[in-house]
Amino acid sequence: MMCEEELWKLKTEPLDVHAMEQARARLDDIAKPIDGLGQFEKILVQLAGIQRTADIGCERRAVLVMCADNGVVEEGVAQTSDEVTALVAANMAAGRSSVNRMAAVAGADVLVTDIGIRGALSCENVRARKIRNGTANFAREPAMTRQEALAALHEGIVWARECRDQGYSLLGVGEMGIGNTTTATAVCCALLGLSPERMTGRGAGLDDEGLVRKRAVISRAIEGYRLERADALTVLAAVGGLDIAGIAGVMIGGALCRMPVVLDGLITEAAALVADRLVPSVRRYLIASHLGREPLCQAVTEELALHPIICADMALGEGTGAVMLLPLLDMALSVYRQNDSFAQMHMEGYRRYREGDVL
Repeated sequence: MMCEEELWKLKTEPLDVHAMEQARARLDDIAKPIDGLGQFEKILVQLAGIQRTADIGCERRAVLVMCADNGVVEEGVAQTSDEVTALVAANMAAGRSSVNRMAAVAGADVLVTDIGIRGALSCENVRARKIRNGTANFAREPAMTRQEALAALHEGIVWARECRDQGYSLLGVGEMGIGNTTTATAVCCALLGLSPERMTGRGAGLDDEGLVRKRAVISRAIEGYRLERADALTVLAAVGGLDIAGIAGVMIGGALCRMPVVLDGLITEAAALVADRLVPSVRRYLIASHLGREPLCQAVTEELALHPIICADMALGEGTGAVMLLPLLDMALSVYRQNDSFAQMHMEGYRRYREGDVL
């Protein structure tokens, strides 16, 4: 297992500037207005930099779903019991959940890991990497030890490397864990110095009374553990979740393997914040799929300088937002790869006067 000293030594490589310049030149040369694909052009250039080639390839893709339970559910911060985590995880492994239906359309594999479901999960197609049977209730004690957080991070890194070795070129991330909007909100508010009173959302449909409890639980924990200026590993261990830690590991592993990772909603964004704080510049390898319904989503993506493509008020989880981006990315790639150039069409092309301007 990875130790803290090894974690702090991890470094990502910068994106390939030459490949990015080639991709940008290709986009400017094909028969369309300059920057006509908007944010998709920035993503295509980013992909070229990540893959070290302007010949971008994202044909083999997978959504990695981390599943874990959260002890803080005992405080009444979720509408359902944590038994639902195992049920939905089994459903995903059997190919019957929302993310499976969408992934089938997008041509993506859905891979499920049990990194911390409470109790045994006996079903096929689940990668068993349980660190512990759910986290502790962080309202009463830290969610996990630093060693357990490190173990979950390590599992995510290993999983990303396994996917690279299996030929995947793009990863999406998702999660399943009742109560994980509480852990994600606690992590983000602590790391960003934001008020849980303003930034806590209703998760999967909390009523007003439940929302008041949720805000209070998060506020007391951040204050009680003195997390306002704490490092990301300390915050993760105190109030985070095993799913968040595992997903953060996938993002670190993806960056180390030079693979792009597509985010989903708040829980994966919290993981992205943790990953980038632990291993600076991981954000260069991340793509934001959508702007979720939780109040913190915009704050986190702005902090990471990421630009969500889809604004649909989604709050489904499981990796569904990440999957939804893939067909849109395929469409942008088809233009990038197949459009004729202005020269091939015997036309004078647009010229870039300066960044963002055309003549």
